[in-house]
Amino acid sequence: MAETGTETGTGTEPDVAGLHELCRELGEAADAVREAGRYVGELALGTRLPARALVGGRARAALRALLGALTDPAGLGWPSDGRRPAVRAAWLIGVLTSRESLAVSLAVAGLKARIRAAAVTHPELLTDPDTARVLRAIDDDRQREALRAFRSIVGSQGAERAFALLAPSFGDILAWNALTDENPFNDAAAWEIATGRTLAGAEPVLGISARIWALLDRGPGRAEPVAPDPALLERLDSSGTVVGCIRNIGTVGTGGTLLVQQVTGPDGVTRYIVQLAGMATDAVSKASPQDVLGAIHAVARPATPYTRAVTRALRSWVPSGSEVALVGHSLGGITAMNLAADPDFCALYRVTHSVAIGSPVDGKHPADPDTRAFSLINEHDVVPSLEGRSAVSPYAPPAQFTEYTWTDDTHAFPLCHAAERYAHNLEFDVPEASADVDAALAPYRGRVTATRLFALYDR
Repeated sequence: MAETGTETGTGTEPDVAGLHELCRELGEAADAVREAGRYVGELALGTRLPARALVGGRARAALRALLGALTDPAGLGWPSDGRRPAVRAAWLIGVLTSRESLAVSLAVAGLKARIRAAAVTHPELLTDPDTARVLRAIDDDRQREALRAFRSIVGSQGAERAFALLAPSFGDILAWNALTDENPFNDAAAWEIATGRTLAGAEPVLGISARIWALLDRGPGRAEPVAPDPALLERLDSSGTVVGCIRNIGTVGTGGTLLVQQVTGPDGVTRYIVQLAGMATDAVSKASPQDVLGAIHAVARPATPYTRAVTRALRSWVPSGSEVALVGHSLGGITAMNLAADPDFCALYRVTHSVAIGSPVDGKHPADPDTRAFSLINEHDVVPSLEGRSAVSPYAPPAQFTEYTWTDDTHAFPLCHAAERYAHNLEFDVPEASADVDAALAPYRGRVTATRLFALYDR
């Protein structure tokens, strides 16, 4: 693997900035070669050649040259996937028989450089013998050995620690695996990750389409007001700080309850803080939109039963045109960004801030250019990388985003993903991050004048 470096007293240290530049260049080159493979495939195997090109010695020689460039290991290697049946059939044969492809080789080289760069900023990836074994197998393109090494971590240290240790490179590892296995369905997701795009069409493990998840996670969304327990009200934080909101989310829990606080700000204006909890892990599908299906669906699609239920809840109480801040953890953070990206929701309310904590949201873009978006990430939390971009990615976060990332000594998932742990991180480990978010939320740091709870349902 190519590296750049600077001399130090202990040898040559890889230059992360140089590696990131190399990653981006390899991703761009892989994308360009892939497009070239599609074009040549359409010419050679599709119907784009004129009929006269199929007769005559020179024409046949030209066709042979195209086929040679397409299939020669010293050329493009093998056709890229295309729209025409013959091209797609040739690409499928190549995937199933593990044929070499220049485009895939370039993409894999870029992913390995990204994994190497992550190991520089997270040396524990190489100092831990089990994760080092995974990374060495990836660097040598030994897929089965990498899988055995991962299973070894799960067996010796538990799945929770395995995910946490590999979290900085987890998305890149999934993309590498998808491009080097014989499953043709997960290649599209791998290409999105390898070229710096965010996942929109499918997930990178099995390649199940986002359309399938959308069919499984259906419903118009429903919200019913809930009479709050006085004991719960006493436990809620009313400071309007990001740490207070996260603690409120942890207090409300993942049982399908939405918390909205009405605040009279320092300027006397009434605003609303919408606090969105994450996913319940006790069932794949529940009556509440806070389930596993809802989480997978929300990563790729902006409109979900969760967003529709929240909109119905707010319309029943919050006046149109009000200023709202959306604060969410995990699936709640995805939903906060999905609402901020919805032009219809932004026409109904003025979304001044959207704060996602431990959420995979890098494919989301606020509809209102004045919305301030924050993404807060513990780098050993694997969840934020599930849409394809890790916290140590060579690609910058989207416009309008302010991203804060950090590490702590909790290398165990899901502990490092818990709302309570994020509250602890922001209060004690990265107080500068919480201070910045709190400064942005200053208009909401007033007196809480009313609190509403809503039970959310798919239907």
